[in-house]
Amino acid sequence: MPIWLRHLILSLVLGWLAAASVQAASIVILSSESSAAYTQASQALIGELERRGVPRNELLSVTLLEWTSATPVGAKLIVTLGAQASEVVAQSAVQIPVLCTLLPLASFERLLRAQGRRASPRFTALYLDQPFDRQLNLIRQALPKAKRLGVLWGPASIAQASALKTQALNRGLTLVSASVDTQNSLVDALQEVLQDADLLLALPDPQVYNSSTVQNILLASFRAKTPVVAFSPSYARAGALLAVYVTPTQIGVQAGTLASAVLLGKELPAAPIPSHDFEVAINEQLAHSLSLRLNAHELREKLLTEEARP
Repeated sequence: MPIWLRHLILSLVLGWLAAASVQAASIVILSSESSAAYTQASQALIGELERRGVPRNELLSVTLLEWTSATPVGAKLIVTLGAQASEVVAQSAVQIPVLCTLLPLASFERLLRAQGRRASPRFTALYLDQPFDRQLNLIRQALPKAKRLGVLWGPASIAQASALKTQALNRGLTLVSASVDTQNSLVDALQEVLQDADLLLALPDPQVYNSSTVQNILLASFRAKTPVVAFSPSYARAGALLAVYVTPTQIGVQAGTLASAVLLGKELPAAPIPSHDFEVAINEQLAHSLSLRLNAHELREKLLTEEARP
């Protein structure tokens, strides 16, 4: 048999097996790619489901490269990891519930608008963003003397301005903000905010905070002696004072909890939800230079205790 024909037959068999596996799975986990974060989330999700008694052979984990557009026969839930996987499923004819994870809330909302959808128990998200109350409670715990909260708004975050202002006022904080758009450059907006703010709260808006801008923002904030509270541990390592964030493993565990409930006949949340678990990172060197004694574990425990209160 010619080698090319042997390879063709093998490819067809593997494709058939993949399709058969999709059809046999109760839960399909679809990853945008196979990088470390997606692998960690997928492994944590599978581990949590197995811990809850779901047999491994009822779970199928595939990447977009392995995905078939056929509706999974017998499957009860699709969990997507990442914005790309969520978009592919949203555009498909899948009729079973979908839980989108490992994506920002803004990305999920853009997907809803693009597909003419509304969030529901049939299509919802467990998103990466940290809720404002958690971020503001962290600020109150770590920087109790801060009264003026600086924010840079971009196109993806400006819709949240009213909600943040309300929650800030409830905690005795005044919002000092500026917009980054074609009429107001990042440099001008940053200088405007740093003149009056006691700290800068970084929000995950890609037009404001990205690989090209973050070093300049952190450097300007350092020179102004205005600490930054960020949304990624890499920002804390780069010069932000604090960061509160969720790990891929924590997302995977919570997704596993939600998925197991679906198998028991319960519905997914009707509205997209944030993670209930999180981590706190501290730039120890910067904290020392600001004469602050901060402990990441203690801050996290205080926040968890506060959120557990009725």
